[in-house]
Amino acid sequence: MKDAAAGMPRKLNVLQVCDHLGWEGSRMHGVKRLFAWMIPRFDKSRFTVSLVSLRKKDLSEETLESFGVDITYLHKSKFDPATLPALLKVIDRKQIDILHLHGYGATTFGRLAGKMRRIPTILHEHANLTDTPWFQKIADRALAPSTDIAIAVSKSTADFVINARQMPARRVKTVYLGVPLDEFSRSRTAAEVASARRELGIRDGEAVVGTVTRLHESKGNSYLVEAAALVLKERPHAKFFLVGEGPLLPDLQAQAQALGLDDRFVFHGFARDVAAVVSAFDLSVFPSLWEGTPLTVFEALAMGKTILATDADGLLDVLTDDRDAMIVPKRNARALADGIVRLLDDPALRARLGAEAARTALQYDIATFVRKMERLYEILHRVSRATGRRGAIEEDLSFLETRVPDGR
Repeated sequence: MKDAAAGMPRKLNVLQVCDHLGWEGSRMHGVKRLFAWMIPRFDKSRFTVSLVSLRKKDLSEETLESFGVDITYLHKSKFDPATLPALLKVIDRKQIDILHLHGYGATTFGRLAGKMRRIPTILHEHANLTDTPWFQKIADRALAPSTDIAIAVSKSTADFVINARQMPARRVKTVYLGVPLDEFSRSRTAAEVASARRELGIRDGEAVVGTVTRLHESKGNSYLVEAAALVLKERPHAKFFLVGEGPLLPDLQAQAQALGLDDRFVFHGFARDVAAVVSAFDLSVFPSLWEGTPLTVFEALAMGKTILATDADGLLDVLTDDRDAMIVPKRNARALADGIVRLLDDPALRARLGAEAARTALQYDIATFVRKMERLYEILHRVSRATGRRGAIEEDLSFLETRVPDGR
């Protein structure tokens, strides 16, 4: 599309739409962090990217505005039919060309709006919940023809989009996210790491096992608490950090207290500087029961951390046992404990897995993901309306699923 005044291609106006920007009790969950990393990295000479949240403004200090994100809050409740006219008003005011939708409400109201305005729409699924309520199935089935392409963050999430969210397989692509490698992969001096450990109250000789997570059932943190009790019987110099917020905090604290973990298991809460906290860990643990693919695993990879993870689907998409991580069965505290002890006792194994983790991370730069989205937006703008949304699946979209070679 040309800018009439200058005779130059005008910038595409892209609207990211999400349901909300934080889970209950959590200030900075994964999708919010993704927006903070992703939106400022779009080529501003070609794209104007803004964001709509269907809910009210979150009250945390970590607002997306502080990252330079243009965001509008609709202040609508779940299932509120007034969401549609409110969203259409934003679309018209901003002259939106592309809708990129995240979450059930966003993908429902967003696809309705896209159909009404004949705007290309992208469904982006970040979770694998195995199933959806009956009413969501009805909505997804009805709105599938109004979806140009669906993006899933892992293979198991793609299966969920096809089987539960009613999307034709040919329209579903698995596209891995990433982190700002320049921020997370930079070398940290011994002084920086020592400072981070002091900030966390870690004493000399303590071996630190940590996870940065949302305190939700899917993350399997109760198994980590149980595993910690087993580890400490054998390696009392170990110290555990659970970094994050969420609704299960009281339950997890009660579990740790019942097991007598005291100051050996620290509930750190929200961390503004995640990289600094993770730099203090000797071992990063992911005890998940099910996952899309968490951004925190990309952070740990980029920092070259030794990783112990369960065999949850979304983790297995990016981690390989005995290459860049140690993988143990999920829902198994004894296996977690045995893996922790083995890694704490073997510095050479930790070093090897950490070095390979840093190499794996090269495939998952958020800038690479943004370049893929830019290319997809331009394709959709060119073909969607002209072909009645059939054009995207007729294009070569293999670039979406390509990972950057890691040189192995």
